[in-house]
Amino acid sequence: MRLQAGGEPFFFKGNQVGCLLVHGFPGTPQEMRWLGEFLQNQGYSVLGVRLSGHATQPSDLLRVRSSDWLADLEDGYHWLSGTCTRIYMIGFSLGGVLSAIFATLTPLDGLVLMATPWDLPPLVHRLRPVLPVLKHVWRYRRPTEESDWFDQAAERQNLHYPVQPVHAIGQVFDLVKRLPGALEHLQLPTLLLYSLNDGSIPSEQGQQVFDTIPASDKALVWIEGSGHSLARDAQRMQVFSAVSDFILERV
Repeated sequence: MRLQAGGEPFFFKGNQVGCLLVHGFPGTPQEMRWLGEFLQNQGYSVLGVRLSGHATQPSDLLRVRSSDWLADLEDGYHWLSGTCTRIYMIGFSLGGVLSAIFATLTPLDGLVLMATPWDLPPLVHRLRPVLPVLKHVWRYRRPTEESDWFDQAAERQNLHYPVQPVHAIGQVFDLVKRLPGALEHLQLPTLLLYSLNDGSIPSEQGQQVFDTIPASDKALVWIEGSGHSLARDAQRMQVFSAVSDFILERV
């Protein structure tokens, strides 16, 4: 298994406050690296994990299960907790879904969810029951959606698979179905970041996620002028500052 150049996991040693960064589907740790570098400059220790089957070749996602991705977070958490006394988890898109579920299983000091879906399109709902059979004849979906990036230079640098393995889409769906139940149990400090210009996640989903979380210490920040990839697109510095301020106010 050979990693794509630029898709490696990363670790930046800092103080006793750790930030565990989780990328999306079908992306790479690169999606979170600029945020990680920013947090390192604030003095924090930062670990950007690589989800199984990502940053190698699309066929590696044909045999990955959702439990593998949760195990990746568990590995990262235990690795980071060996050097840090406080841990904040920051998840983007699928990484946010995974982070919210993981937060109900493991003690964290705070949670940041970025562009985290509440639900997937109706077509995925209709296809999910037949995916175990369909995946043998339709292995990959090639996205046709129009780009929502504002920063075209950053988009050209963005490292991700050009196709989405149908099997893995089913695993994503199963995790998203678990999300509402996980959110209902979140009592830790939580920051939500959503884009008003997201071509993948309708803005009302951000409000649904926020309203479902019972924690008293929670905030919802809307970003305008960036697409789905909040930590890479044009308004990334606003995103970085919001995450940094959230952590600073609680350490």
